[in-house]
Amino acid sequence: MANSLAFVLTLTLFCGLAVGSSRTKLFSDKSQNGMAAALAPSVGDGVCASMIEPQDYICEEHTVTTEDGYILSLQRIPVGRSGGTRGNGPPVLLQHGLLMDGITWLLLPPDQSLAFLLADNGFDVWIANTRGTKYSRGHVSLSPDDSAYWDWTWDELVTYDLPATFQYVHDQAGQNLHYVGHSLGTLIALAAFSKSQLVNSLRSAALLCPIAYVGQMSSPLARNAAKDFLAEALHWLGLNEFDPRGPELLPEFFHSGCVSQPRASINSNKEHDPYLSEEGTIAMYDYDDDEKNREHYGQTSPPVYNMTSIPNDLPLFLSYGGADALSDINDVQLLLDSLKDHDGDKLVKQYRVDYAHADYVMSANAKQDVYDPLIAFFRLQ
Repeated sequence: MANSLAFVLTLTLFCGLAVGSSRTKLFSDKSQNGMAAALAPSVGDGVCASMIEPQDYICEEHTVTTEDGYILSLQRIPVGRSGGTRGNGPPVLLQHGLLMDGITWLLLPPDQSLAFLLADNGFDVWIANTRGTKYSRGHVSLSPDDSAYWDWTWDELVTYDLPATFQYVHDQAGQNLHYVGHSLGTLIALAAFSKSQLVNSLRSAALLCPIAYVGQMSSPLARNAAKDFLAEALHWLGLNEFDPRGPELLPEFFHSGCVSQPRASINSNKEHDPYLSEEGTIAMYDYDDDEKNREHYGQTSPPVYNMTSIPNDLPLFLSYGGADALSDINDVQLLLDSLKDHDGDKLVKQYRVDYAHADYVMSANAKQDVYDPLIAFFRLQ
C-alpha cells in the first residue's frame, strides 16, 4: 500500500498542487535518480557559485529573515554580461513554483533563461527561494530535523516569505519592483494582491500559469488525490517532508513537446501543500475545527482570498497554456472574470495553445513566445 500511495502522492505533488485538510509535512530520502543526480548541484553549492557565475555573470548571495524566523536565500544578478552600472536597473523578483527553487529560472542556456535575459536587458534581477527549499533551510532556532520547522502551510508564504522578500529587495534597490511568478509563485502573489499587500512597492506583475481556482484541473488523478488522500495519507505515514523524484512522471503532466532537455534538476526541493476549498477557490488554512477557525479568523470557515479585491490599476501580465493540466484554461477564465473590472490598459492576457505547465520555464521557445513579450510589458510600466 505504501508504494502505491507514494506514487499517487508523487503525481499529485509533482503536478504543483496538493490539497490538505491538516498541516501535513512532507518527507523524502536524499537519493536522486538518473539525470537529476548528475545535474543537480550539491547541497553545499550556492546558486551563484553553481549556476550563475559559471555563465560569466556577476552574482551576489543574500539572506533575509522572516518575522517567524525562517532564513531565506536570495540571489542577485545586478548587471548583464555586457556590464553596466551595478544594480542601477529596475529590480525584478522571480518567484518559483511548488517543488522547485530559484534554479527554476536558470534551467536553460543564458540566451534562453529568463533570469539571464532580464539581466542582459538592463534589469536588476533577484531570485527568491521559499522556506524549506534546498537553499532556504535556515531558521533562527529550528533545524529541518525538527518537526516544528515544517509546521507551516502556504499561508505563511503569503504572510511572511513574500513580504520579507519584497521589502528586502525594495530596500536594497531603493525603488519599486517588478514581479514574476510561476505556478505557486502566482498563487501566493494573487493571494497577497487580493489583500492589497505589497502593491505599494510593486511596479507590475507577470504571472505564468496563474493559479487562483482549481475546479477544472484536467488531471483527474491529481484532483482526486489532492482532494481525498494527501493530508490523511501523509499524516498516517508520519511523514514530515516529501521529495518526489522520478523523471518518468514529467511527461504525463508537464510535457507538451515544447520542453527542451533541462540543464539542472527541476525538482530539487521539498515544500508544503496549499490549502484549497472544496469549491476550488483559494482559502486560508482550514484548522478542521470550528472553534479553532473562529479563534484565528472570527468565523467557522477559513476566509477565501477574493480575487475581485485586486487593485484595478495594478499592471498585470497573465500567460497561460492550452496544454496545462494544472492551470486549466477554464480556471484561468474564472480568474479573468474576477478581473473584469480591471483597467483595460493594465491587463495583458497571453494564451499559448501548445504550452504545458513546465514549458514556461523549460521550453527552448519560451524566449520568443513568452519572455520577449513579458520584458516588453515591463518596459512600459
